[in-house]
Amino acid sequence: MTDDRVWIFDTTLRDGEQTPGVNLNLGEKLEIARQLERLGVDVIEAGFAGASRGDFEAVERIASSVRTPVIASLARCVHSDIEAAARALGKAARPRIHLFIAASRLHLEKKLRITSEQAVERAAESIRFARNYCDDIQFSAEDATRADIEVLRAMYEEAIRAGATTINLTDTVGYATANEFSRLTQDLLRIIDGVDGVRFSVHCHNDLGLAVANSLVAVRHGARQVECTMNGLGERAGNAALEEIVMGLHTRRDYYLAQCATNTRQLYVTSRLVAALTGVEIPPNKPVIGANAFRHQSGVHQHGVLRDRSTYEVMRGADVGVPSADAPLGKLSGRHAFAEQATKLGFELADVDIDAAFQKFKDLADRKKTVTEQDLIALLSGQLIEVPSIYHMVTYQLFAGNVLTPTATVTVERDGRTIVEAAVGDGPIDAAFRAVDRITGMSPVLESYAIRAVTEGQDALGEVTVRIRATKDAEKRTLGKGASTDIIEASILAYMNAINRSMINQA
Repeated sequence: MTDDRVWIFDTTLRDGEQTPGVNLNLGEKLEIARQLERLGVDVIEAGFAGASRGDFEAVERIASSVRTPVIASLARCVHSDIEAAARALGKAARPRIHLFIAASRLHLEKKLRITSEQAVERAAESIRFARNYCDDIQFSAEDATRADIEVLRAMYEEAIRAGATTINLTDTVGYATANEFSRLTQDLLRIIDGVDGVRFSVHCHNDLGLAVANSLVAVRHGARQVECTMNGLGERAGNAALEEIVMGLHTRRDYYLAQCATNTRQLYVTSRLVAALTGVEIPPNKPVIGANAFRHQSGVHQHGVLRDRSTYEVMRGADVGVPSADAPLGKLSGRHAFAEQATKLGFELADVDIDAAFQKFKDLADRKKTVTEQDLIALLSGQLIEVPSIYHMVTYQLFAGNVLTPTATVTVERDGRTIVEAAVGDGPIDAAFRAVDRITGMSPVLESYAIRAVTEGQDALGEVTVRIRATKDAEKRTLGKGASTDIIEASILAYMNAINRSMINQA
């Protein structure tokens, strides 16, 4: 396909969830999928339906709820995987089955223990089988950049003959240089018989920091779909970052001679939502959506920007939806103004959700003179990720100091009952966590604890993220988040959020 339209294939919910320590529940996956729909991606890879019951349910729910993008499920070239993908995608408006098989000699010999000829045959047979269930079939040759080009040629040509509508070139371990990936893209587009009738896609990992560069250079030479993830999440060092791909195409259309249909003004809020749900914070120097992306420290730069922003900015913060400092809200602001601001920031809430979020906004406004857009994003993201709670915090009290043993008393509610426990600890937060442990009867392993100021100033909203394991032998991690102008309260809320989620997931 030779038009200038590039499809954005988002795999945040599949490859992105493979980020170490990330574990999304069904509600969180659905919320991300709905936001990706608002962002305007072309394809959402909702999961790997054949991998687990949880993935199957996620694909099934997203397929029945999100209607505009293509919804894809990954599948090995195995009949049971294909059948699982087809069942999960049964209610999708635009379903796609995404098949893959290894292509490099290393993977074929060490992992699958088959020959390249057998792999080609298995790929073609699987595509024909999948076409019984779905017309839109994508085929990926895994570890393609370390494969023999003639093997790739045979694999892709047989895939096209069998009925694949998209063929995907993968740099599975981020091995290729930009020159190598450029040349491989050009060579395959030149030699593959039938390639003009399908969409040529690329999937790049970031092990050597080249995922975005390799993806964009492939677009420059004819690729018309890019697989990527929000914030560059993914295995090991991650995938090509969606926001960088989109803004690269948007800003340098003159060079790449291509465009995508993504709504760039939804990038910032999507990025923040994904960060909130996964617990993977965004580095301040992250291109496009990092906190420093549109800040200028140097006097020379500041002077230039004051004269004309284009002197030191190749895109505007407004282009990607970075909140402005305009129209701050306060405790006298009404529900209508709050809802309007939430919509402006890209959040679509039902009336019942607006009521709950508005009450939290009023509570926050009682503590702060003004509530900024950054505060609202943190509050609304928290609203969106809430799960049914077993324990609700009511109050807490602390006694601490450099001459006192830190002691915490925490009061919670469960099923209408009030439970109070006290504990001592190495510090006030440790004491509070130990009191919560006594209440819940759990002693989870606290793997990580992080706090950041959402905004500037002494009354900044603090956001705490914790990650726990239910026991020291448990492999599954659970994320918890809490936000408050009081960092102790935010910490307790985050810890209880993690425990509630852990208990619900085990139920």
